[in-house]
Amino acid sequence: MQAFIEQNLPNVFRTQAELIKSIWQTLEMTTISGLISAGFGIFFGVLLTVCKPEGISPNKLVYQLLDKLINVFRSIPFVILISLLMPLTRLITGTAIGTKGAIFPLIVGTVPFFSRQVNAALEEVDFGTVEAAQSMGFTTPQIIWSVYLREGLAGIVRGSTITIVNLISLTAMAGTVGGGGLGDYALRYGFQRRMYDATLVTVVILLLLVTVIQSLGNAVTRRLNHI
Repeated sequence: MQAFIEQNLPNVFRTQAELIKSIWQTLEMTTISGLISAGFGIFFGVLLTVCKPEGISPNKLVYQLLDKLINVFRSIPFVILISLLMPLTRLITGTAIGTKGAIFPLIVGTVPFFSRQVNAALEEVDFGTVEAAQSMGFTTPQIIWSVYLREGLAGIVRGSTITIVNLISLTAMAGTVGGGGLGDYALRYGFQRRMYDATLVTVVILLLLVTVIQSLGNAVTRRLNHI
């Protein structure tokens, strides 16, 4: 295998240490920003669902403010968002470059997207079930936990899968502005130095990551739908 790589992917062979480092950086950015975004996304997605005018705890101010903020941040291209957040990123993390500096913009770029995914999943829950819980005296927190999140779990997992795939593409974009990871590797070696085998290997690795995540997400969703 080593001889094959050295012969057919010479630039990748020479930069294999940097490639491995870039893979770990991508996984680190995806994992940390993904977990934090999941917490905020579920919170905001639930708020959107319960605070809407026809929700179980309507609050026009909270709903409209949150709805508008999510729409605004979702409409900003991620590369521009990174530049826009640089002063705040530097204030929070101490740096606006590298893996550490990329995590905060990734969270800000992912939370609005995932919030909409959670909101869409919870909207699919049969409102008759919600009304039945209300008639049995369930409190709002109990309805959120026992009805919305439980019944909407398959949809949330499906939305999580889409979000993680999207997040991986964002980490690649973050690499083009000094965020590290596979995007940075492809830019420095594949584009700037015209090492086309480095670009090819980067694409293959990203495709494998996406395929594995999508397959796992689909399997979990199917299992939940049959419970």
